[in-house]
Amino acid sequence: MKTIIPALPVAAIPVAGSDAVFPVRRVYCVGRNYAEHAKEMGFTGREEPFFFCKPADALLTVADGQVGTMSYPPKTANLHYEIELVVALDKGGRDLTTEQAVDCIWGYGIGLDMTRRDLQGEAKKQGRPWEVGKAFDQSAPIGPLHPREQVGTLNSGAISLSVNGAAKQSSDLSQMIWNIAESIAYLSGLFELKAGDIIFTGTPEGVGPVVAGDTMVGAIEGLGELHVKIA
Repeated sequence: MKTIIPALPVAAIPVAGSDAVFPVRRVYCVGRNYAEHAKEMGFTGREEPFFFCKPADALLTVADGQVGTMSYPPKTANLHYEIELVVALDKGGRDLTTEQAVDCIWGYGIGLDMTRRDLQGEAKKQGRPWEVGKAFDQSAPIGPLHPREQVGTLNSGAISLSVNGAAKQSSDLSQMIWNIAESIAYLSGLFELKAGDIIFTGTPEGVGPVVAGDTMVGAIEGLGELHVKIA
């Protein structure tokens, strides 16, 4: 195939303990999926799940044992962290049952849904899309993926984040409003899911700002840690 410009490389996430990578097709994110986080954002109850997307090239991959470096993005004075479990799919479909949804999970990783909160807030006020707040360059730092066949199916386990050694977020995966299988099944009613899709599954309460020089350490039980410094 002759291309007018050089074809860009496919975004890919390293696989823990391997030289293989997981090529990424789409990045979906679940909004307000922990009850206490929903409350801190001004919402209550088990509302219908909703989703937004980030471009695949917004991923900032961090290898095992490394500290990733994220540039402080432009046009914001209120950059927030959101620690999340990320699910990688090796198959998909439409209108999946929750049982079928679980079977689509290839593996899991630790991710950060970084947010220009001031720009997101202004977009909300004006009824505009969130892309400027959520989909900017390097807005999705992510650590290596761990195959489900090795770590098992994750329905519970501690999830936390610290900034410069101070604890900021702490919860359990079991506290999701919509569990992983339910989120995948619901999402498959909106989009045809395919191999290579990844899903950020929501963040617990305790989100807040970071500035240049800060180091974030996210952890999920069974998946290790993700270290990211703001440049």
